[in-house]
Amino acid sequence: MRGAHILPLTQVVGLIKGKETIERSGVIEGWEIDLVTHEVEKFLSMLLKKNGYVLEQLLSPLIVHTTTYHEELKHLVSGCITRHHAHHYLGFAQTEWGLIQKENPVRVKPLLYLYRVLLTGIHLMRTGQVEPNLVKLNQEARLRYIDDLISKKTAGHEREALEDADRAFYQREYERLRAILNEAYETSSLPLAPTATPALNDLLIRIRLEAKGGSVF
Repeated sequence: MRGAHILPLTQVVGLIKGKETIERSGVIEGWEIDLVTHEVEKFLSMLLKKNGYVLEQLLSPLIVHTTTYHEELKHLVSGCITRHHAHHYLGFAQTEWGLIQKENPVRVKPLLYLYRVLLTGIHLMRTGQVEPNLVKLNQEARLRYIDDLISKKTAGHEREALEDADRAFYQREYERLRAILNEAYETSSLPLAPTATPALNDLLIRIRLEAKGGSVF
């Protein structure tokens, strides 16, 4: 679970500050929970950087709790997206590929994660839309091997090891999709800097004046 919270004004303006980031993990009432939530000012600051994590969190269709502030933020998010978000996805994919190279043999789940990251970045550069769903992304990309990997996952074989002979193929695909993402970055019509800073600033001031603490989403 990922979200944003609002600190009471007394924990923002004083010398003793409240927690900007809250992390909780463990089994709570029978549910295994991994929770990370950022204070709204920090969350908005992250939105204005090339941070794909917070974009995907904000726009996730899987919502446990929402507010009117959350809805307003979703309307403003297009002004936070820039060409430089490509660097987030390129760096993320490089890290994932480094982890995959250490595996012998390669497993299904890390490969799905790797290609999801690359295709999300390509789609974002081309359309300005955040789409983290690999099934939907592959309706556009039409890569048969991704369909095969997804089939293994949905059949409960996401931890299944693949043949060593496939490693070279998956590396070629990783390098090919990286090149496409780089090209999409170079030719993207997205702005170089966010345009939503004034609107997010106004929203933050309003949240501070209206809210007494709690959660945004």
